[in-house]
Formats: sequence, C-alpha cells, structure tokens
Amino acid sequence: MDIDAWVWWLIGAAALGIPLVLTAMPEFGMLAVGAVAAAVTASLGGGIVLQVLVFAVVSVALIAVVRPVAARHLTQRPQLATGVDALKGRTAVVLERVDGSGGRVKLAGEVWSARALDAGQTYEVGREVDVVDIDGATAIVM
Repeated sequence: MDIDAWVWWLIGAAALGIPLVLTAMPEFGMLAVGAVAAAVTASLGGGIVLQVLVFAVVSVALIAVVRPVAARHLTQRPQLATGVDALKGRTAVVLERVDGSGGRVKLAGEVWSARALDAGQTYEVGREVDVVDIDGATAIVM
C-alpha cells in the first residue's frame, strides 16, 4: 500500500504544528503552511522537485513577509491608554492642601490621595494641578 506524496506533506504539516503549539514560535506555522501548499501541488500532479520548490518558496515568503509585520506589532505600544496610564497628564483640582507628605485631589471625578512631585512645593485648595504619575493609589502632582 503506497501512500501518496500529498498525504506525506499533510503529515509533515501536522508534525510542524506540534512544535508551533509547544513553543509558540510562529515560524513553525509558516513552515506548516508551506507543507500544505506542497500537498496541494502533489495532489494536482506536480513532481517532487516542484513540491519541494513550492514548499520552500511559500515558507520563505511567509517568514520574510509575515514575521517582520508580527514583530512590529509586538513592539508597538497600544494607542489607547487605559487604567492609571490614562490618568497621567490629566488635570486635577486640589480638595485638601497638597504638599510633599500628602493631600487630596479630585481626578477624573474621583477623590484621590496626592502628593507634590517637589517635596518643597505646596498647592492650596481649589488650585488645578497636573498629574505626572500614579504611585499605587496616590497621584503625584505638580
């Protein structure tokens, strides 16, 4: 009982899927797609040389094109700031005197504990201040 070449290519594609899942290296998935393309070539009657050529071209093309795009997306920071990152740079209103040791501000509709960035600086009630950082549950203002 002979097994057709396209079946071997599909077995190879499945075998490449195992390290893809275990290592989370997308290159294995791209090689698996190349093996599927070679299986299609084999099922259409292409010779072994054409099958290997299709496997190589598709795999290399995917790695050359998709990998840099994926790497760029992994290194980009999200465009939308959320959580405490969204509060940095906003304006707050002093509710209780703020100095280097503490105080209270109204920030984004909520009351926050706050302290001055410069320990020698004091902000009086009603003054608007800028939030430069969030340290735990304390807004650092200036």
